[in-house]
Amino acid sequence: MPEPYDVITMGRIGVDLYPLQIGVPLARVETFGKFLGGSPANVAVAAARLGRRTALVTRTGRDAFGDYLRRQLREFGVDERWATPVDAYPTPVTFCEVFPPDDFPLYFYRRPKAPDLEIRIAELDLDAIRSARVFWVTGTGLCAEPSRTSTLAALRARDRSGITVFDLDWRPMFWDDIAADTATPSDAATPSDAATPSDASIAPNASIALDAPGHAPSSPGQAPNAPGQAPEPDTPGARYREALALATVAVGNFDECAIATGEREPYAAARALIAAGVELAVVKRGPEGVLAVHRDGTVTDVPPLSVEVVNGLGAGDAFGGALCHGLLAGWDTARVMRYANAAGAIVASRLSCSSAMPFPHEVETAVAEGAVASRRAGPTSWAPTTSGTGRAGHGRETAGQGHGRKRTEPGQRRGTGRAGQ
Repeated sequence: MPEPYDVITMGRIGVDLYPLQIGVPLARVETFGKFLGGSPANVAVAAARLGRRTALVTRTGRDAFGDYLRRQLREFGVDERWATPVDAYPTPVTFCEVFPPDDFPLYFYRRPKAPDLEIRIAELDLDAIRSARVFWVTGTGLCAEPSRTSTLAALRARDRSGITVFDLDWRPMFWDDIAADTATPSDAATPSDAATPSDASIAPNASIALDAPGHAPSSPGQAPNAPGQAPEPDTPGARYREALALATVAVGNFDECAIATGEREPYAAARALIAAGVELAVVKRGPEGVLAVHRDGTVTDVPPLSVEVVNGLGAGDAFGGALCHGLLAGWDTARVMRYANAAGAIVASRLSCSSAMPFPHEVETAVAEGAVASRRAGPTSWAPTTSGTGRAGHGRETAGQGHGRKRTEPGQRRGTGRAGQ
């Protein structure tokens, strides 16, 4: 039997076209860099950079961009055997604008349909998926058929074995054929005035009591569905809860946790994710770093690192690849979170996503120093020599006529934007 993969990720891939001129509106940009993109693809690259044997389950168009992406995966050390072409749809491309410190608008071109949403059950190597030490899926994989059914089938094949990660990855503009979730998130505290469920002064690495699997969270503000009440059918929230019941680790920010659980306050959201079935809940808190809560009651609250941001769009995927690496290494949760924070911060200091993923010595240096050395470009063009300051934060996303705020990630002094597309 072939040796199991360390990490298999499944879902979105595309070509990122990033401007090589910083602080310039897209309409005026004259030069672009072409990069492999898509969150699951970037997570696989990030884990490979850290020495893990990785593979990606996805689909591209049968075109030159698809050929480019498969070549890039090979060059980054990611097995591309399950990155197969689709005749009907072109490979997606994504543009962004780069306005450090906190504005990185995204423009998705995934119409009429992205090939990565054409993953079918019959094409899945379920034996390889079952045996992988880590299997990583995203919320975007649930947004359309046949990807939705295939993603859930892969999760069921895992049967919660090994480390099964559900990246909540909420992209509302991708959800065409499912009605928007009508549930209103609870009136829990917002990030700026958040308190813990029981004690606003709870210390990092302390313990809190958690609800048993399948029980509704007991923190202030209930999730959209009361105990015993079935989720509303055909909503993103209902699909997310299906996936959470099949995962062992959940990763998401405030907005994503609200879609999945109805909770935005970090501690309440973590408790709700645990109640939904996972063993480890990771809540990305932007400028406050990252919160991790384990079913055994252990709480780890890790602050961000200082970094001068160039582009916040790659941080979350670097965080994800490093999270996989640390979990596979068997590190304690605090060490895993510090390492993943540092990986995310490093990528936020660089322009691209995939090619910016750090190597182990770079992450270890950032962890030891508690900061990332500046690589910031000048105001109008990219060069890894000059410096500047700022923070990563929120940006805009567009796809057709849809738009939304870009998700924030941990790992930076003041937070970073969503990694990948």
